Amino acid sequence: MILAAGYGTRLWPLTIDRAKPALPFMGRPLVGYVAEYLAREGFSEVAVNLHHRPESVRAALGDGSRFGVRLTYVEEPVILGTGGALDNARDFFAHDEPFAVINGKLATDIDLGAALRTHREAGALATLVLRPNPAREKYSTVDVRDGLVRGFGAHPQKSDDAGGAGEAGTPLMFTGIQILEPRIFEFIPRGVFSHTTSEAYPHAIERGEKIAAHVARGKWYELSTIERYLDTSVALMREANRSVEMGAGSRVEDGGEVSDAVLWEGVRVERGARVRRAVLGAGVTARGGDDFEDVAVVRAELVRGSERPEKAHAGETRGDNFVVKLPR
Repeated sequence: MILAAGYGTRLWPLTIDRAKPALPFMGRPLVGYVAEYLAREGFSEVAVNLHHRPESVRAALGDGSRFGVRLTYVEEPVILGTGGALDNARDFFAHDEPFAVINGKLATDIDLGAALRTHREAGALATLVLRPNPAREKYSTVDVRDGLVRGFGAHPQKSDDAGGAGEAGTPLMFTGIQILEPRIFEFIPRGVFSHTTSEAYPHAIERGEKIAAHVARGKWYELSTIERYLDTSVALMREANRSVEMGAGSRVEDGGEVSDAVLWEGVRVERGARVRRAVLGAGVTARGGDDFEDVAVVRAELVRGSERPEKAHAGETRGDNFVVKLPR
C-alpha cells in the first residue's frame, strides 16, 4: 500500500493544485516513482489511499500498468492516519500473507527482500525498516534492543550519545517503510483516526508481540518539504549528468539561463531570464530580467483567495508569479 492521502502543507504552494504524490519527479509523478520501486521489488498488487486532490493522483497513476503494477484506489472522506488508512483498506489485503506499506513521498532503493527475510526470521507481527541518522535530522528516534523495536522517542539532540542499535550510538529513524502481518488489524481500531507508531505498535509490544527492526542501507530520500524535493531532484539529476528536469511543453529560449532546476509542465524561460536551484510550477513564465534562485514559483492566480498553511513558507506576488524564497 502506498500512503498518498496527506495535504502536503510544507510543500505549499506546489501542492495547491495537486496532491504531494502527484508532484513531478524525475520524469514521472512521485507516486509513480514509488510504484516503480515496488514493482522492481516484486510487488504487483498495490493499493493507494486518497484524500487531498484525489483526482490528481488518479490522473498521475491511471491503472498503474505503465509503472508495472495493478492499482486499487481507496478513498478517505477524512484523513485517517496510518492506522486508520490500513483499517479503511483492510478488505484489500490477503488474510494469510504479509504486506508492505510505504509513504508516497519517498525515493529509495532499499532492498525490501532483505527486510522481508528479517521479518520472517524474527517471526514478527511487524517489521519497521530503519536507517541510521548520524546527522541527527528531525526524525523521531526508534529505540531498538536485540533486534526488536521497544519504543519511539523524540527527535534526537545534536549531543545525543544513545539511540537504540545504531553504530557507535547513532540514533535510528523510521524510513516510512514497514512489513506487516494481517494480525496487525487486531491492534487497529475500526473507523477512527489512528497511527501505527503511536498506537498500534506500543499496544502490540505491551501484549508481547515482536516488532522487528531492519536497519537498511541504500539511498533514501524523503520529499516532504520544498527544500528536500528540490535538493533530491538536483542530486539525482547530477547523478544522471544533467541539470534540468523539464515537463511536457516546457521550453528554454536561447539566452535563457537554467541550471539545477525543475520545470513542470508548460513552463517558459525567456531570453535574459536566470533560473538556478528553483522549482517552476505548471504554466509559469520566467520573463527576461527575472532572477529566480533558491525559490519555488507558481502562477499567482493559483494562490489568490487561498490561505497559506501554518507550516508553509511565506511568499510574494511578482507580476504573474507567486514566489517563495527557500532558506539556505
